[in-house]
Amino acid sequence: MKANVLVDTSIWIEFFNHPESKNGEHLERLIIDDRVVYSGIILAELLQGAKIEKEYREIKDNMIVFPFLEANYETWLSAGKTAYDLRRKGITIPISDLLIASLAKENNCLVFSLDNHFKKVPGINLFKD
Repeated sequence: MKANVLVDTSIWIEFFNHPESKNGEHLERLIIDDRVVYSGIILAELLQGAKIEKEYREIKDNMIVFPFLEANYETWLSAGKTAYDLRRKGITIPISDLLIASLAKENNCLVFSLDNHFKKVPGINLFKD
């Protein structure tokens, strides 16, 4: 099956801390089925949360096996436009989440996240169990 689920930082954290959780089990299944992708902002957020050098290296070494989605000029324009449009409606979402949403749209990916911000972004399809 084609990699098509952009897994947000919140799910990775739950997976690392509680692999037996419902979301941890869903992510494990997605990994087995080769459906997981990630992006630079997700990698950076995971690495910043490492508590020790060994954990930092393990995160870096383990994430490299998954397909990586690159943000380009169009991705940033899309994130900025979405932020602009949502702010006009009184909705403010972190640019990191809007970048993830833009990458998901560009690459026809579902977003797997615990973050409710993604529900407010037009055109985003969420992974559901």
